[in-house]
Amino acid sequence: MAPSETIRRYSFEAYLELNRASEEKHEFHDGSIVIVSGCSANHSLITMNVSAEIGNRLKGSPCRVYASGLRIGAPRIRWYMYPDATVICGRPVLDRSDPHQETVINPRVIVEVLSPSTESYDRRDKFDSYRQIDSMGEYVLVSQDTPRIEVLRRQADGSWAITVFSGMDATATLQSIEVELPLNEAYAGVEFPAQGEASGATNAKR
Repeated sequence: MAPSETIRRYSFEAYLELNRASEEKHEFHDGSIVIVSGCSANHSLITMNVSAEIGNRLKGSPCRVYASGLRIGAPRIRWYMYPDATVICGRPVLDRSDPHQETVINPRVIVEVLSPSTESYDRRDKFDSYRQIDSMGEYVLVSQDTPRIEVLRRQADGSWAITVFSGMDATATLQSIEVELPLNEAYAGVEFPAQGEASGATNAKR
């Protein structure tokens, strides 16, 4: 009989030290460590566009956009991640379990730009973890292959509704921070491998 496979599990403290000592970023999933990979040119450009446009529209408000280097924690389930962009309203609340004070636990909006290798992870595992954060109002998924933005919004009863904005003439609405994001600004300068869908918005529950 072959020996059983041993899967190494890490403490949060060990994860923090490994992450600080490495040139790569790592995410922590309740004992497991996952390396955050690099991204395509489209992914990088879209991330910068979305961050800049949201940031411009938040001037004068108590909300700010933070780049992908900021770690976001969901301490209730012990998941710690690096979103592509994060909006925090008011002062960042630091995770007390992080002695280096490099983890924030009060995001209002989180943005992830989808990649073929991580799309299912962003849609399922990351969404399931982000929704455990009480301050979360909206989760924004941005396609990099076609002009399409999906906004998942927390409802008063705790459920989440999704609105899909597609086409370069569409404008995505982020209600929790009162921002209108035109897709032609989010995708400025992006060359798509194939043209996307027609403009419009549809609604569904998730």
